Amino acid sequence: MKKTCSFLYLILFLNTVGLAQLKVILDADIDSDVDDVEALVMVHTLADQKKIDFLGVIVTSDDPYAAVCTSAINKYFGRPRLPIGVLKNQANLKNHSRYTRQVAAEFPHALKSHDKAKDATAVYRKLLSQSPDSSVVIITIGHLSNLQNLLKSGSDKYSGLTGKELVNKKVAKWLCMGGQFPEGKEANFYRPDPGSTVYCLQNWEKPVIFAGWEVGDKIKTGGEFLKKKLTPVSPVYRAYELYNNFKGRASWDQVAVFLLTAEAGKYFEVINGGYCLVNADGSNKWVPGEASNQAYVQFKPGVNYEEIGRLMDDMNIK
Repeated sequence: MKKTCSFLYLILFLNTVGLAQLKVILDADIDSDVDDVEALVMVHTLADQKKIDFLGVIVTSDDPYAAVCTSAINKYFGRPRLPIGVLKNQANLKNHSRYTRQVAAEFPHALKSHDKAKDATAVYRKLLSQSPDSSVVIITIGHLSNLQNLLKSGSDKYSGLTGKELVNKKVAKWLCMGGQFPEGKEANFYRPDPGSTVYCLQNWEKPVIFAGWEVGDKIKTGGEFLKKKLTPVSPVYRAYELYNNFKGRASWDQVAVFLLTAEAGKYFEVINGGYCLVNADGSNKWVPGEASNQAYVQFKPGVNYEEIGRLMDDMNIK
């Protein structure tokens, strides 16, 4: 039997860290979809509001312009030197995004190229090692290859701890856009690296909350409301224009970031009785049972999806 708890479960936990001192690392596959763009800017907005400390971005993508596009967005939102780490040693880099190459070409950025970006595992380890214990929230909105590499990493110049030890010491919580609940098969879990999902869920010992496909699919952002609010010289405007010309898009990635906000408690509740079982092909199923370190969110009855989308869009307006 699944157990439902108040959203205070999350908020109270975050408050034990001290929300103003909460440190966030965003791990994003900013390429094939455009929801990563809005999610990235939402983190910038929370940092501008002094609600979090934005430590850096991990880009888990095989698009060679993804990291430079990220750098352009970071610069536009006032953090040109925000650390960026990328998944190194990929055999086939290919521009498959509708917007990364163009945003990288049309907007100024500090990162010169994908090749100049630092290795994601090293960036993860450096940022974690420099943070107070139990202070970091990792938000993943893509596949989990880099998170797996972090967990598997050994000691280095940043820390004598293994990756798993470093995570257990420094991380407060993992917020993950991934999976489908109570069961299904979702892209971040199965494409292109389902093995990393299996590994991460088997080896992650800190609390994790999943924002599944079925939640974000009901919330639409990036439509006419956002278009009217944005200036055309914003990289967010350009990304949505290139992606589908502001026809609106589901908000899968944004939900994981939105869970950091106090407003989230109005719309979501946490299911924390059981655990997420992931198969070798990346499909998943929630197995009800005793409370574990794992949980997922679902909507509270009668919530207004359009209202949530407006709040998310509003966090992208500069």
